[in-house]
Amino acid sequence: MYLSCNYPHCAEVCAVNAGEDTRSGIMQFALGTKKMDPTQQKALNALESFVLLSSSASSPRAAADLVKQATSAPNTYVFAELLQTKNIAALKTGPPEYASYYTLLEIFAWGTWADYSSTPDLPPLTDAQAHKLRELSLLSLSTSPSTLTYTHLLTALSLSSTRALEDLVISTIYAGLLVAKLDTKSQRVDVSSVSPLRDLRPARVPQLISTLDNWNGRCISVLDDLETQIKEVRQKALERRKREQRDETAVEKLVGQALKEKGKAGEKRMAQDPVGGREAPIGDGNDGMDLDEKAGPGRPRGAKRGGGAFKNAAKRMMG
Repeated sequence: MYLSCNYPHCAEVCAVNAGEDTRSGIMQFALGTKKMDPTQQKALNALESFVLLSSSASSPRAAADLVKQATSAPNTYVFAELLQTKNIAALKTGPPEYASYYTLLEIFAWGTWADYSSTPDLPPLTDAQAHKLRELSLLSLSTSPSTLTYTHLLTALSLSSTRALEDLVISTIYAGLLVAKLDTKSQRVDVSSVSPLRDLRPARVPQLISTLDNWNGRCISVLDDLETQIKEVRQKALERRKREQRDETAVEKLVGQALKEKGKAGEKRMAQDPVGGREAPIGDGNDGMDLDEKAGPGRPRGAKRGGGAFKNAAKRMMG
């Protein structure tokens, strides 16, 4: 069975980091609801012919030749399904000179250039095989920024020059295996995403399951915390709204009382002074002209005193 995640880096990353894209990709892939990555689908299609040919590779020599062809062919980047075929799996327990081809195929499936270099008695690689193994190794090394420096990559991939490393990265990018940029100033490779083309080591499946279980527990814990915080926020909002309503009711009550008292004061003033709210002035009896209480002889009642004096003065002024 071929198992690969849909993580932007590779299957190895999902066992270590178990990011959200990884888990959702695995679940959707398992349920048949997520489309396979085009590069991954292309690699599986390229491997299919070798899986079919494996049924006729009954001798160890034929099986070993098939491994060499599969690892040299273009577009073949996944090998787990071929490893599980009967005749190829038989190489593992076959003669030593052919058993090494099974180990080589395992390295192409989930190993790196360093694994090939450190494993003795492996078949020599052709130029096409060496180039492909370095490409696959670059995918695995892209799991950590610390492994993407020029210095580290030159050593890990056994490359002799910076130019050779940059050519390898560029060819890997054009093959659609990764999205990256060469930072020549900082002497590093900035990787944005990696196609899911590395097979998952069988020994890492329990670790992957454990990592996913831990992630699931963390998600449940985070959701519980979020729900608690949401309840607290809603409770505080409700209490604040209640306080605002109480304040609004108190203000309306005070305004109503003030208006009512003002209305009563106005009614009281109107009752005291219907005209203008002021009492009429009372004279002090010192006016220059007083009305006669009693009319004298030859003068009508109510005539003003001193009227004759005013008339005489007027006549003198006119004369």
